[in-house]
Amino acid sequence: MIKLGCQASLPSGWKWYKARECMDIRDGTHDSPRYVADGYPLVTSKNLVDGKIDFSTCTFISKEDHNAISKRSAVDEGDILYAMIGTIGNPVVVEKSQEFSIKNVALFKFNNENVFNKYILHFLNSTLAVQQFNSHSRGGTQQFVSLGNIRDLQIPLPPLIEQKRIAAILDKADSLRRKNQQAIQLADQFLRAVFLDMFGDPVSNPKGWEVENFGNVGILDRGKSKHRPRNDPVLLGGEHPLIQTGDVANSNGYIKKFSSTYSDIGLKQSRKWSSGTLCITIAANIAKTGILTFDACFPDSVVGFLPNDKVTVEYIQYWLRFLQSTLEASAPESAQKNINLEILRNLNLPVPNKFIQEQFSAIVNKVLKVENYLNEANMTTHLFNSLSQKAFAGELK
Repeated sequence: MIKLGCQASLPSGWKWYKARECMDIRDGTHDSPRYVADGYPLVTSKNLVDGKIDFSTCTFISKEDHNAISKRSAVDEGDILYAMIGTIGNPVVVEKSQEFSIKNVALFKFNNENVFNKYILHFLNSTLAVQQFNSHSRGGTQQFVSLGNIRDLQIPLPPLIEQKRIAAILDKADSLRRKNQQAIQLADQFLRAVFLDMFGDPVSNPKGWEVENFGNVGILDRGKSKHRPRNDPVLLGGEHPLIQTGDVANSNGYIKKFSSTYSDIGLKQSRKWSSGTLCITIAANIAKTGILTFDACFPDSVVGFLPNDKVTVEYIQYWLRFLQSTLEASAPESAQKNINLEILRNLNLPVPNKFIQEQFSAIVNKVLKVENYLNEANMTTHLFNSLSQKAFAGELK
């Protein structure tokens, strides 16, 4: 088993290096240049999205400011950019199509011919790297990792030919994973379009459906646990698996045992929620939803919903997806954003004819069968992460 910094835990020919020992690592400007209407894009952490630079949301700076920043942090083809503030990570290999400057972004430059940029890209996304950064990240509502911590990142580095082999395998696996995610996104877009066609916009209610408070169409209640301090042995040992907010937010609609990161150890203080319950997050990730496919419990950062005879779970799930961004934007923020149970119970819910809702539910279930096939046929995120862990432990055959 690989052990951080332990040379004996690596295969023959591999060696631990700090990032600063094998690469030139800098960061972008710390200043706030004056923005102009037409100039050079200023790339920040928010512009690193899905392995690419999103120039569409960039602000622009003058040629003079661009030249001043470039004296210290000029970006070249093949460099890697890494977000340091906000959502940490999202590394991108630069494909230079235009000149730009950077701010709040780490810059990896590859002057060492024995270090392959694609290998480093995949390592930066690996659990081994993320855990190191998480242990050093700082900040309250906005997380950040320092340039010093990035330079001290410990990297297991094999010979160049092995770096290229590992990168090629992970490139192919990641391509499959991304295509799978794109297919799921298209399926969700299709179901949103079907929802609008059948029911109309759920906010303006153009079809004039009867309106009820959300709390009147079923059981709506928070998880009943006192999960503090986290993982206190006195609280653990309940009968049913423990679902967390992350399990709901990353569920792609249904929370399944093979794809969930839930804990097999439940909470003694928590009630059981049955299979078919719609889970709704009310903290951190606001109004994300997932339908349970097994009995489980969850803490009070998740609300459970079981419908009465007026609505179907699938109708409620997609109704909430249309409201999700509005609820998130209006949520009060302290240490983290959250909404309370009363806000949910008092939401105005259009209630269409139950027969039409059931038709929609049948369409949802057919589409989800296709999604399940894609998840089983292609490289899921879970399997990709497992492959990545083996790769950086020198166990990839």
